[in-house]
Amino acid sequence: MTTAYGCVFFAIILPYFFAALAKSGKGFNNSTPREYLDGLKGWRKRAHWAQLNTFEALPGFFAAVIIAQQLEAPQIAIDNLAIGFVIMRVLYGVFYIINRAAIRTLCWTISLGCVLSLLIVSI
Repeated sequence: MTTAYGCVFFAIILPYFFAALAKSGKGFNNSTPREYLDGLKGWRKRAHWAQLNTFEALPGFFAAVIIAQQLEAPQIAIDNLAIGFVIMRVLYGVFYIINRAAIRTLCWTISLGCVLSLLIVSI
């Protein structure tokens, strides 16, 4: 397994970490989880939003890694960009939770740049 595929595995579980943080408060009811999440405030609400945005970012990342692998882009570039994506998405979630919007947006932009770069190195 390549490092990039390991990053895909890690990226798959990352939003569930943010979800666990969001649901860590008292009163969570697994019978009505969406209702509970809709009523969150503060950092737990932002953890939920980080979860949602992370899920949204996954398909593009998965596709870019697979395309780069299939088109035999340089493996070191694929691995480094995949690592960069994962690091930026972790930081994105952290900065979202602690309410640092500007740096969160920078991390989001860099993670998108990693996805686009995966496609570019495949050319």
